[in-house]
Amino acid sequence: MTHNAAEEMISLKQQVEILKQQLAQAQRLTALGELVGTTTHEFNNVLMTILNYAKMGSRHKDAPTRDKCFEKILASANRAATITNTVLGMARNRSSGQEPTDLAKLLDNTLLLLEREMNKYRVVVEKQYQQIPLAMVNGNQIQQVLLNLLINARQAMANGGRLWIKLLYDAQNDMIDLVVRDSGCGIPADKLPKIFESFYTTKKGPDASGKGGTGLGLSMCRDILETHHGRIRVDSSVGKGTAFTLKLPVAKTAPKTAAPIVAPVATPVSPTPMTTT
Repeated sequence: MTHNAAEEMISLKQQVEILKQQLAQAQRLTALGELVGTTTHEFNNVLMTILNYAKMGSRHKDAPTRDKCFEKILASANRAATITNTVLGMARNRSSGQEPTDLAKLLDNTLLLLEREMNKYRVVVEKQYQQIPLAMVNGNQIQQVLLNLLINARQAMANGGRLWIKLLYDAQNDMIDLVVRDSGCGIPADKLPKIFESFYTTKKGPDASGKGGTGLGLSMCRDILETHHGRIRVDSSVGKGTAFTLKLPVAKTAPKTAAPIVAPVATPVSPTPMTTT
């Protein structure tokens, strides 16, 4: 290869890298725009709760009723603060740095943003968190992955269904497994090898909620996992559902038992085992 050809090859690689970064930024902004639309409705529900209990407290003068109203207003205000802080964190945090992160808390905050949407489409969310160490990740980027997987799972259950979310510690490999599993339509075996390709999508376009159809999401998820020295695996069976497993590195500076035990919100139902492709 001549010197000019080598320089041209380097220039092309640099351009490809720049385009990949711009594509990731565009995908992040798209996800953020979709999220703002979703959380605006959720935030409005919180405000209505605050207004209703404020009116009740102003009408009733007895201490027990007012105490109850103050408790409800405080709980709703804290919920609103969590929603706004999470969205603002996604909008502001552009750092690529990684730090010890509580994945259980990250998951709960992400689910809070999608709670209204899950309820609207009759999706029951069941969580099972084992005692796990802190993960060495970029919380903002992993939250983008989670949002993508959760929205995909919801879209795969057009008539409602169940969504299982698990956190497990893989002691043998010293990794954390984060599993997002749905009871949806599943992915045909011939399409599974392609789902992580850029621009490939099994969707015809955005659904009624305005989400989906770009073909960029899972490709971005894979790239993010690779930068974390982690992996993403998919298991699916048509008519039974799909499970995505994220394998994430443990924060070496954190004690292996540093993370508190988070009790399951509900006992997961044991669905029909999926076939691995």
